[in-house]
Amino acid sequence: MLIIASLLLVLCGLVHSILGERYILSRLFKRDNLPHLFGSDQFTKGTLRFAWHLTTLAWLGFAALLIVQPDSTAVLLTVSLVFALSGILSGVYTKGKHLSWLVFFIISALTLCSAVVG
Repeated sequence: MLIIASLLLVLCGLVHSILGERYILSRLFKRDNLPHLFGSDQFTKGTLRFAWHLTTLAWLGFAALLIVQPDSTAVLLTVSLVFALSGILSGVYTKGKHLSWLVFFIISALTLCSAVVG
């Protein structure tokens, strides 16, 4: 169960970074009305890109935790809660259109089951 959850997290991270860079960030950065911080919009673009890919890095970190620390119930329950809340937020804010809510709930259920069974 934890390997499946980890693989889903790695897949989400890759899809998030690749598609986000291609379809969201690159189009956003073509706009000429981004805020100019510290003299230009370069800092704004760098901050947005950093924050975007930091999410992917966090998901990869969660995936690693599930592989290297699977015997800790506290870790599994924490990961389950984080992804349950992520699923709720994703579902509510996108009205279910962004399918990440489904993947987040699967990850939450897999880690919760591992915590309860394991």
